[in-house]
Amino acid sequence: MNYLVVGLGNIGEEYAATRHNMGFMVLDAWAQASNAVFTVGRYGATTEISFKGRKFTLLKPSTYMNLSGRAVRYWLQKTRVPQENLLVVVDDFAIPFGTLRLRKRGSDGGHNGLKSIDYSLASDDYARLRVGTGNGGFAEGHQVDFVLGELLLEEKRAMPELLERAVACIQCYGTEGIDRAMTQFNRTKPKPAAETQSSSAPDSSTKKEP
Repeated sequence: MNYLVVGLGNIGEEYAATRHNMGFMVLDAWAQASNAVFTVGRYGATTEISFKGRKFTLLKPSTYMNLSGRAVRYWLQKTRVPQENLLVVVDDFAIPFGTLRLRKRGSDGGHNGLKSIDYSLASDDYARLRVGTGNGGFAEGHQVDFVLGELLLEEKRAMPELLERAVACIQCYGTEGIDRAMTQFNRTKPKPAAETQSSSAPDSSTKKEP
């Protein structure tokens, strides 16, 4: 059975370590652990990983977040993976840092990458793994400042364990089914203490999401 796993993010060094690139980070962690190498192709970089009889095509779109749907639609067609075997890994501002939320389908939650995918597929009927970033104490309307900011020291220290859990969740999704994976991995994790410190907030509120 074949799966397409899409990690959402923005290309470029200026975005590499930001919270909005959680999707890229998860896929990079799995590829590194599996000695898999990404190859740059149309609309993104891809690699393939075999795990317990399943084949997973990992995709990091190169279209920037707001046009992620173009890459997803193209690679679904190219790999001939059915939409029911599509899993999108995405950052989530609305849940605590370190929390995983696997869902069978759902709204875009204001996330521009998911909005683009919904538009391109004319459907929100696909699985998504939300990786919590927390909100850093930012008020509604200023989320962009936070998600395009870099991780705090405490968050960086917690990342290896978080990425390992996210990869294990994807593997469980592919081998044991989404219901089993949701039961096992949809658990709340405590936020790092520094996440709510106002001193971590950027000064500017004028950034635009690419």
